[in-house]
Amino acid sequence: MVKFISGRYDVSGSTTTDDATLAVDGSPAGESVAKPLRSDAKRNREILIDTASKVFAERGVDTSLEDIARQAGVGIGTLYRHFPTRHDLIEAVYRQEVEVLCSGIDELLATQPADRALAEWMERFIRHVAVKRGLVGAMKSVVSADSEIFAYTHKLVVDTVTTLVDAAVAAGTIKPDTDPMDLLRGLGGFCQANEQPDWQDRAIRLVALLMDGLRYGCPRSA
Repeated sequence: MVKFISGRYDVSGSTTTDDATLAVDGSPAGESVAKPLRSDAKRNREILIDTASKVFAERGVDTSLEDIARQAGVGIGTLYRHFPTRHDLIEAVYRQEVEVLCSGIDELLATQPADRALAEWMERFIRHVAVKRGLVGAMKSVVSADSEIFAYTHKLVVDTVTTLVDAAVAAGTIKPDTDPMDLLRGLGGFCQANEQPDWQDRAIRLVALLMDGLRYGCPRSA
């Protein structure tokens, strides 16, 4: 499976009650039990993650954090209080991006035949890798493969593709012996040859060929 950070910054000045210093999990640093963020602090955190996601996709993960804070409409101190290091911000963006990739499958299955829902999700996977390639590289450079973040996101992806495969098998639209992990390995392989400018189009065509093979001999396939 394709697995989808450096320096620490010191911030001078006072912290506010709304934006107390935060650990990576969103809890005040030094406390063992996470506490919910106040609404304005939560909103700032969400805006920073959304802004960073867009900026990283456009300019890469080495983009100035000061520029990200400015585009998010917050002070650089607020950014550092939520994300003390660039690593922390990249990890938060990565986590959110995988959660977004894996959300919405209920709607896919409700609005499309199960085999088409599976194909659409695999195409989304390829587009996700295409846009977030630099993010993936940054994560892999400093985070071990057995880290919590990779374990969490790996499980999300596996659970998602398993749900889609099981639905298509139950609908009789793909072969009953289809292994979800084989599909993930195939997707990973499609995304490896990503140096050519047209690799994404080629990968999506390969998904179509793969789906044709999975549907072959299934009379109920769309």
